[in-house]
Amino acid sequence: MTWKRSGKIAFIGSHGIRKTTAAHAFAGTLQSAGRSVEFGREVVRDNPLGINEGATGEAQLWVLMSQIRQELELAGKAEVLVTDRAAMDNYAYYLRACSGVDRFSVGPLVRAWAGTYDLVVRLLPDVALREDGTRSTSDRFRDEVELILDRTLPDMVPPEHLVLMPASDVTGDHDWWPLADRLAAIVGEPLRAPGVLGPRRARVRSRPVGALRHVGASASAVGIATGAAAADPQLVLHLDDEA
Repeated sequence: MTWKRSGKIAFIGSHGIRKTTAAHAFAGTLQSAGRSVEFGREVVRDNPLGINEGATGEAQLWVLMSQIRQELELAGKAEVLVTDRAAMDNYAYYLRACSGVDRFSVGPLVRAWAGTYDLVVRLLPDVALREDGTRSTSDRFRDEVELILDRTLPDMVPPEHLVLMPASDVTGDHDWWPLADRLAAIVGEPLRAPGVLGPRRARVRSRPVGALRHVGASASAVGIATGAAAADPQLVLHLDDEA
């Protein structure tokens, strides 16, 4: 049974905060649930007009329009579209390049387009920038973009469709199933396709105090309570495959 309508989730924020890693990992979780996925990659690296601090308003306008065009092209091709960036964070880069002035009057379009996302995951920059040969490593540049997002995002994405997540939570063992469940609930469809086994389940096991591993932060970042493990620091969650 396929979903009657496709869902869309975007991973957004400034650069160097593990958005691409998170988006790919989440897409893999959906595929493990038996759902078809299209992936919207970051388009800025294809920009022929320049990127980073020196990008002009025209250059960032190209990125913003290319983002929307890509999503239009991919919409409806799978049960879920997962995007690495969205119109909203590209709009923040555009405003910065235009010194805070919406020179091309694209704000109404961006606000309308923001309503097409079922979930928006904003990754928060609590990790250091790393050189990748393409994107800027300027903390000031990243901070400027984040401040614009702080100001503009609340007017575009309602709280029930917004997830805040520290970038440091994007690790190889992060559990993406609660977020997948939340997306499916918003779309109004079952997460798992018929015949697909359930996700890993949490089993609580006590450990000696000297061997603790705190696990409450990542789950709380997506608004999912961790129950006993969060209440008792001597309890740790282990994930086992559901039989």
